[in-house]
Amino acid sequence: MTHDLPDGRLFIGGEWETGTGAEITSIFPADGSVNRVLKGASRADGERAIARALKAQADPAWRGLKPHERARYLHRIADGIDANAQRIAFIQTRDTGKTLRETSALVASAAATFRYMAAALETLDDSLTSPRGDYLTMSVHEPLGLVAAITPWNSPIASDAQKVAPALAAGNAVLLKPASWSPLVSLELARIVEEAGLPKGLFSVLPGAGREIGNLLVEHPAIAKVSFTGGTSTGRTLARQAAEKLMPVSLELGGKSPTIVFADADQELAVAGILFGVFSSSGQSCIAGSRLFVQRAIYDQFVTRLVAATKALVVGDPLDPATQVAPLVHPDHRSAVAAHVAQAVADGATVLCGGFAPEGGIYDAGSYYMPTILSNVTNTDRICREEVFGPVLVVLPFDEEADVIAQGNDNDYGLACGLWTRDFPRAYRVARAITTGTVWINTYKQFSISTPFGGEKDAGMGREKGREGIRAYMAQKSLYVDLTGRPHPWARLQEG
Repeated sequence: MTHDLPDGRLFIGGEWETGTGAEITSIFPADGSVNRVLKGASRADGERAIARALKAQADPAWRGLKPHERARYLHRIADGIDANAQRIAFIQTRDTGKTLRETSALVASAAATFRYMAAALETLDDSLTSPRGDYLTMSVHEPLGLVAAITPWNSPIASDAQKVAPALAAGNAVLLKPASWSPLVSLELARIVEEAGLPKGLFSVLPGAGREIGNLLVEHPAIAKVSFTGGTSTGRTLARQAAEKLMPVSLELGGKSPTIVFADADQELAVAGILFGVFSSSGQSCIAGSRLFVQRAIYDQFVTRLVAATKALVVGDPLDPATQVAPLVHPDHRSAVAAHVAQAVADGATVLCGGFAPEGGIYDAGSYYMPTILSNVTNTDRICREEVFGPVLVVLPFDEEADVIAQGNDNDYGLACGLWTRDFPRAYRVARAITTGTVWINTYKQFSISTPFGGEKDAGMGREKGREGIRAYMAQKSLYVDLTGRPHPWARLQEG
């Protein structure tokens, strides 16, 4: 199948070149077979990409384009994604182990992101501000210059688009660093960007070691902003590095999102939403609803129903249309997830279902882990505090509204929340009281590119998506234009 995958060369400042950094091996998580072995980017490769990006971004052929002219490139990229949708989805499934159904949806989302940003760009106006004297005042926005985008392995094509599209729309050059576990789909995006005719040098794809390429992109004086999606500890390190150069950053980090089921909820709706929220993507999602609070009056009945539905989920080959839960991205990651569960059991948790790696047949060669539900835990237990990033759900009972709000907020993360109730005033009260960036009511894990996304507390800072997502990659400037034609009186110039 390797003939359907990118050949492993990197896209460095508009040129396809073999990297000179450490070797990267992409594997197919379903059976452990090797997709591609490639040379990652070295610091020298990154320096070369930066030099080319500086030249390209400063060229009036790009910097001087009108918004509607830049938007044409975004539309062409979107068209290219659509035209290659099946190929891109296949590459991402091979790279990450996600089901083909999910990667196909992510590809469609990426194309829609480029189209939305193109439309938003054409209608994103600067403004005249209120006059306070005999002068005209304007607030305008300009490109930052060079932007670094660092994306995670779990949903690369969608994450790439959410950063690359608005950054290009804003008039910047973009250096994209994908995760080493999933480099191939980003390289395929580079091919599409090149075919769309984007001026050479404006876009690079630099998979490589974080200590080498990641540090270069954060520390280099020419990089004006870094947008990062990934783990919280890495995000903290990045933020400290950025502070040294007073550089703005956007950080979308981890999560331990609460989901809440009140006694009056539509239980069928809630079960379906909870299953999708935590077990789709094999739980490898920052917004996974991994802490479930169920009102005590229905706790036993609801949990029994949820466990039965979880046991019925189809765990299998990501290329099989029937599969709901695919393998984890890498054997090392599966080991980390299993260690979280083992520690929780040692701490007193009860395994209601799952809690093991399946064996036999296709399972023996892949990185599979069964959807797992744990009970007999408290909100202060490690398993309820730390992000597992796998198909693991903890369930806890609660009594009253104030109680569940307090427990939901009692966590270092604040990325997302889901709640199920037929009582709209209650839903609104709880949604406003929960400290988080997104709240889903009677649904979960639904997204719109038009709606800003981000987190609170250790879940990150800044927002992506929406019209203002383009402004996040721009610098604001104020202009004052004198209307009097007279010298300033302070100078007391002599007449004649």
